[in-house]
Amino acid sequence: MNKISKTPLPTERDLEALIEKYQADAAKLTDIDLSRRSVLNLSAATAGGLLLGFFTAGTPKAAQAATGDFKPNAYISISPNGRITILSKNPEVGQGVKTSLPMIIAEELDAAWSDVDVQQAYLSQTDFGAQFAGGSRSIPTNWMGHRQAGATARAMLVQAAAREWGVATAECTTSDSAVIHAASNRKLGYGKLAGAAARLPVPDVASVKLKDRSEFKLLGKYVTGVDNEKIVTGQPLFGIDTTLPGMLYAVYEKCPATGGRVASANLEQIKSMPGVKDAFVLDGNDNVNQLMPGVAIVAESTWAAFRAKSALQVEWDETDASKDSWTDLSAKAEELSAQPRGEKIIHTTDGIDDAFTGAAKTVKAFYSYPFISHANLEPQNCTAWRQGNKLEIWAPTQAPGNLGNFGAWPFLTNDLGFAEENVTLNMIRGGGGFGRRLANDSVCEAAAIAARVDAPIKLTWTRQDDMLHDFYRAGGFHALEGGLDADGKLVAFRNHFISVTTDGENGVSGGSMRETEFPASVLANAEISQTLMPIKTPCGPWRAPGSNVFAFAIQSFIHELAVAGGRDHLEFLMEIMGEPRWLDENNPGALHTGRAAGVIKLAAEKAGWGREMPAGRALGLAFYFSHSGHIAHVAEVSVEANNKIRVHKVTVAADVGPIVNRSGAENQIEGSVIDGLSTMMNLQLNIENGRIQETNFDQYTILRMPDAPEVEIHFIESDFPPTGLGEPALPPLAPAVANAVFAASGRRVRALPFMMNGFSA
Repeated sequence: MNKISKTPLPTERDLEALIEKYQADAAKLTDIDLSRRSVLNLSAATAGGLLLGFFTAGTPKAAQAATGDFKPNAYISISPNGRITILSKNPEVGQGVKTSLPMIIAEELDAAWSDVDVQQAYLSQTDFGAQFAGGSRSIPTNWMGHRQAGATARAMLVQAAAREWGVATAECTTSDSAVIHAASNRKLGYGKLAGAAARLPVPDVASVKLKDRSEFKLLGKYVTGVDNEKIVTGQPLFGIDTTLPGMLYAVYEKCPATGGRVASANLEQIKSMPGVKDAFVLDGNDNVNQLMPGVAIVAESTWAAFRAKSALQVEWDETDASKDSWTDLSAKAEELSAQPRGEKIIHTTDGIDDAFTGAAKTVKAFYSYPFISHANLEPQNCTAWRQGNKLEIWAPTQAPGNLGNFGAWPFLTNDLGFAEENVTLNMIRGGGGFGRRLANDSVCEAAAIAARVDAPIKLTWTRQDDMLHDFYRAGGFHALEGGLDADGKLVAFRNHFISVTTDGENGVSGGSMRETEFPASVLANAEISQTLMPIKTPCGPWRAPGSNVFAFAIQSFIHELAVAGGRDHLEFLMEIMGEPRWLDENNPGALHTGRAAGVIKLAAEKAGWGREMPAGRALGLAFYFSHSGHIAHVAEVSVEANNKIRVHKVTVAADVGPIVNRSGAENQIEGSVIDGLSTMMNLQLNIENGRIQETNFDQYTILRMPDAPEVEIHFIESDFPPTGLGEPALPPLAPAVANAVFAASGRRVRALPFMMNGFSA
């Protein structure tokens, strides 16, 4: 009997490593630019537009005419009528990159946004470098390349205008999609210059001047999402909206305990049901990230497929299936927490034991949090169409390219046997990702079903499928200990992290800690250790992997230490930060204590830290550094006599570098706060005998609109490179609320969700 694949599930560090690899590959690919002769020939043969292609990790490829059959990676296309088309290279899953990435180009191009049309780029990591949505990296990894592309196009248009007028380029300026010569009061729109610009050599990127941040006209402004109107009017944008001629509809049933195989199923009964075209068993390759064993049903409609699925009776062989139990894991973790340090030392200092021995007071606490689901609004889905030896796929995926275990390509080529050049994957907007759509199991399932069917098929998961077969945020436990001197200063810190492993060697995504994890990174005496417990339940990146739960445990415990030392929390936290400094000198991806202090002080100031509050109402503070973003929250919370918690307001201060789209940035922070509040209050998954017990929203209660708090947002903009915002604003929310709850009620919350502590929203 085959067992679950030993191929380890991808972790957040795996994703980071793969992204770095593809960025390096993209830089190398700039050596294969089109020859100048090809450019000239194309320019002569077309209708006078400018088409500029480039690699985001390198220099622009070529300037071409905008028409014809030739298809380079044209990020910027300017037609003679003045319309400017900009491609958005990365998948859109609600984070706003389809708007913000083109905005970066448009800013340096000095284009009027009203002249810009945005199109989703096709999938080609040969042309575009890495195409993915994960780790809040779309903006930081494309920031410089996109700026250079826009500035290069602008320089070529300025040169074309200067030649037309017989003046120096230095005498020309640009604004609102036009080149201006103020001395002679002349002006030419980009459309009229595009043809002439296309015949000019592409300047060396090093020679192209980028704007100073003070010169930005578009970046930092409120810009409506390019798809907003289509979304609110219900136009087909999402994977689940895909429709093809002659399309059939599919569902796929897998064992509710990971690793189970099909022993038998009532296939003949299912085939006889109205609207059902076929039903069959797929053995799979036993890789949970690709194709697990199951039963496929193909029908004439989604309703017919769902109806047949509800009548499906499968006897599962669970010999090698998961027997995981959250109850057992929790009990084991409690037992392990008695050990001062774990089996693996992640970070330690020579004087840690002496520091605890010499401490005037020590404080211990045990924190825990459960497994949870991504719960995307749009369930997993994929459309696939096999035509002979060719396969075309329409997928709302965060990892459409060949990103190792994150991608479907090894399965499509190795297991199904399609030549890579015969596979086309179309990137479709996804209705929420949060890390779930980094896995491509639904793509593999749809492709495997399509390989058996002579028609395009659309695979749609039910909500129950989504809950039962997620790549979950892992549950975890922290045995924490802090030592204080006689003045209440933190002199020793210990974190025994108890997590889970699926391969027996490495923590799952969100189940590993770095040696630089705050506050160990800023203390003279600190220790982080880890003990791993084996499971078979698949885990994966969940919005701000690791950080989203580490922040709850660590920042709540720091507040405990402040209280134990008789210290003001704000003062205590600032003291821990110490003098302003890089923890990794001049690395913008590292914690900077000065930037951290800046957001902490700003959030506290704007929230009115220290002001008098009525009984049962208080402020709670928390900070966290996540995905290169420095974020602080102050939550204003009341606790009623019946233990009902009301979060009235959350004040957020963020230092994430320059803001690209203020509307999108604020939406990301607001969404993070609401998601964080929803998650911390109610959400948990219980696992028994390898099975998730909560299978729909009646048991997994998402925050309702009346419970959403007011969110006040303040940015500290700087010239540091920008970070993403899809993740870093979520982690501080839970500890900020937990600290406020203690201040308001005297009750300490050490376990998520809050409802497990007797509270309700």
